[in-house]
Amino acid sequence: MRAWRVHRNGEPGEVMRLEETERPTPGPGQLLLKVRAANVNFPDALLCRGHYQVRPPLPFTPGVELCGDTEDGRRVIATAALPHGALAEYAVADAAAVLPAPDALDDAEAAALHIGYQTGWFGLHRRAALRPGETLLVHAAAGGVGSAAVQLGKAAGAKVVGVVGGAGKAATARDLGCDVVVDRHTEDVVAAVKDATGGRGADVVYDPVGGAAYAASAKCVAFEGRIVVVGFAGGDIPAPALNHVLVKNYAILGLHWGLYQRHDPAAVARCHETLTEYAAKGLIRPLVSERLPLADASDAVQRVADGTTTGRLAVLPA
Repeated sequence: MRAWRVHRNGEPGEVMRLEETERPTPGPGQLLLKVRAANVNFPDALLCRGHYQVRPPLPFTPGVELCGDTEDGRRVIATAALPHGALAEYAVADAAAVLPAPDALDDAEAAALHIGYQTGWFGLHRRAALRPGETLLVHAAAGGVGSAAVQLGKAAGAKVVGVVGGAGKAATARDLGCDVVVDRHTEDVVAAVKDATGGRGADVVYDPVGGAAYAASAKCVAFEGRIVVVGFAGGDIPAPALNHVLVKNYAILGLHWGLYQRHDPAAVARCHETLTEYAAKGLIRPLVSERLPLADASDAVQRVADGTTTGRLAVLPA
């Protein structure tokens, strides 16, 4: 089979190689999946660089989520069990973590439903307890993670303010349903959020960026607001001034979705049922901006690493 493999750590475009290799052999409690579509995530770039919290042995195949077929013919979505990732014709996944692919979504959309939307749902509902009528501020609102949060925020009845970088991404955020769009390249984020909320600020902030995005969030979060820290795609991990937390009585909440798979897998399954219902009702639909052949996967991962994409890039091996 064909598979992208990483033999040394570095930038995705430099270290990913498309090779002919044997199909992976599932271990105990695992399944072999024929990949229909693999969704490209920022963690794939971190894996290539050796900067992710999980460091699979070299060589490994990146690709953390997919839609694929089981050997008994079920169409499913899953997170790949590294080192046998999804940027290949076949991947491996833990059987207990495999979920049915929603009928309302095509393969590329289904592959993009899993990690981003699960993270969004747990972050907004279980961690931040987002309520109808509240204002939700989403950083990188046109990206894969942010676009999921925008759709889930609208489904929850929130007013959504999306922060983006550039006019093209601003147009995408408006199409996604953001009530207010702020272009951080040309606007003052803090002033724009306060203006949009009558000076109150955002009740919930969803931050997959870190760095300057987090600094702005702390300045425009509302009294008793909640900042959900999802990741640090901007490259800078902020060090919050905890005395400032006391000034507005706001909360800083961490969200590592993978821990729920370990500590509360039943909650993951319930969330998937909810997301499947949302998809069937048309409340959510992953924004897949490009569908690419397997040969273009290295370039796709590099583009996601560089932050030049909108929505999700899906790799289709067939």
